[in-house]
Order: sequence, then structure tokens, then C-alpha cells
Amino acid sequence: MKKYNFNAGPSILPREVIENTAKQILDFNGSGLSLAEISHRAKDFQPVIDEAVALIKELLNVPEGYSVLFLGGGASLEFCMVPYNFLIKKAAYLNTGVWAKKAMKEAKLFGEVVEVASSADANFTFIPKGWTCPDDVDYLHITTNNTIYGTEIRKELDVNVPMIGDMSSDIFSRPVDVAKYKCIYAGAQKNLSMAGVTIVIVKDDELGKAPREIPTMLNYQTHVEKGSMFNTPPVVPIYTALENLRWIKKMGGVEAMDKLAHERADIVYSEIDRNKLFRGTVNAEDRSLMNICFVMNEEYAELEKPFLEYATSQGMVGIKGHRSVGGFRASCYNAQSIEGVQALVKCMKDFEAQH
Repeated sequence: MKKYNFNAGPSILPREVIENTAKQILDFNGSGLSLAEISHRAKDFQPVIDEAVALIKELLNVPEGYSVLFLGGGASLEFCMVPYNFLIKKAAYLNTGVWAKKAMKEAKLFGEVVEVASSADANFTFIPKGWTCPDDVDYLHITTNNTIYGTEIRKELDVNVPMIGDMSSDIFSRPVDVAKYKCIYAGAQKNLSMAGVTIVIVKDDELGKAPREIPTMLNYQTHVEKGSMFNTPPVVPIYTALENLRWIKKMGGVEAMDKLAHERADIVYSEIDRNKLFRGTVNAEDRSLMNICFVMNEEYAELEKPFLEYATSQGMVGIKGHRSVGGFRASCYNAQSIEGVQALVKCMKDFEAQH
């Protein structure tokens, strides 16, 4: 039986990306050594870093004056590194879920934090609207896609201060106006690579302004100056990211990914809205294209476990919803196929017919 991967992260990757990485793990560039055992200083590996950086800049149209870094620690470490490097006096945070809240908690260790808005009282079922951002903050931090709750900010906000974006789960799924940001970061395991590497895009002239001593490894300048080679980088995840970046470019770039994201989401959300067994969990205007969350309608609540068992038996993998929301979550990252979402919709229709 064919399996369809809807896991929220680590997530689905294009099959050719997995196969090409596997080949290099066995024999990297014909060297007779595994990608997993070569030195990161090896002459064959520097071109991997160079090409990956070039592709990130090309695909996201990164302006001059920005550096691309490959770091460890996931987005959770960036929650700390961002205020360590950028918070001078005061920062603004938009609270749209668990990860935004965690980022805000870390920032409070370094200075004043203003929560400009929150949807916590409604269990983060919408993106707050109608709020204003103070003009005197060092930055506004946003989490563009909320994997747990299924909401997404898919267009750049119109604010008068530079932004910092956690784009862990929707980076490379749409065009981004990088110039609006001091820093963009993304744990790669949700939409770009395997776990183990974090992509950071940082504006060079914003570094070195923080009024504090920064430990060497937590200082973005360290990694900019050393080209992500200050310490041993996660070579295999970086290589996988490179293969995925090549795949995205071959498929037509982030514009093509954006179109595909809308097509997939339209298929699934249309069925959720049509099918009397299910309902979506968030405001329609804020629905994520990456993480589609839905639950059983109240009168069919007892069918939640049977549907999960049925869908699993039909090859749907990872559709159980996060405990904070319950129900189901179909994660539709770049590598998810139209065939995959159509198979999920067939499960929903067939289960409806049975009940």
C-alpha cells in the first residue's frame, strides 16, 4: 500500500531528494567516503555550502547586505539568539501560538517585550487584526505559520518597524519580501530538510548593536565571519537542503510552490466544508496552507478514533491532530502531492458514506 506522509515535522521530502542524499551518504562525489564521515573542511563540501547559499538568495530574492547561515539548535535556539543579537531596549511580539509564546518568553530575558496582540483566549483560532505596533521597538517578531493550530500569515504585514520572522514551517512555500526583515529563521525539518539544521537570513548592518557581551556561539557575527564554519556544521542536513533547493528551483521556484500550496489546500478545505462529519478549527481567512487542522462535528465526535484508524489503514500517515487542538492535521508542505491530498479526501468521502 502506498503511504502518504502528512507529518507536521520532521516532514515529507521529495523522493528524489531522499534518494540523492542516500547516494551521497554511501559515496560522496565519488570520493569513496560517506557524506556522513567527510570533514566539513573537505574541498568537496565547501561547494555544497556555496550553492545552497546562492540558491536561497536566488529563490527568495534576498537583497544585497544579507548573509545566509546554517546553524544548529533549531528554531528554539533562535528564540534566544534573536533577542541576544537584536533587542536593544524594547521588542514587539505577535502572539499567535505556542512557538510565538516561547519566543516571547526568551526575549523577556534581554529587555522589554510588548505583546501587540494575541489570540490565546480563543485557543489561537485566528490571526489578530486591527492592532498597532509601537514605533519605538527594535523589531516586531512574528511566527508566519502556526503548525499546531493551523493559522498562517501569508502576506507581509504593513508595519513601520523591521520584522523578524520565524518561518520554520512555510519558508520556500511563497515569495517573501526579505527587505522587510532584520532576520528570518527556519528550522529546516518542516519544509526544507531533515532535522539538524536551521536556516538563518540576517541583515549584516543590524549586527553588533546589542548593548551586551554575546557568547561566541550565540553571536550571529561569528557565523557570518566564518561562513557557517566556525564549528562543525550539520553536513548531511545541509546537503539535503541543497537537494531540496535544487528541486524547488526545477519545479518553478517559490511562485510555483505558492500555486501548488493553494491548489492542495483548496482541495482539502473544500471537502472539510462540504463533508457533514467534519469542520475546520480556525477562521477561514486565516487558514494555513501548510497545516490543515480539522475535527469531527460535535454530533459525530465518537467517530474521531474510527476515522483515524480508517485513514491510517488507507495509507494516511501522521494526520492525528496536536493535543492542543485534537482531531486531525494534514500537513501539506512543498513536497506533498496533489495525489496525496486527493487520497485523503477520498478517505473522508468514503468514511462519510459508511456513516
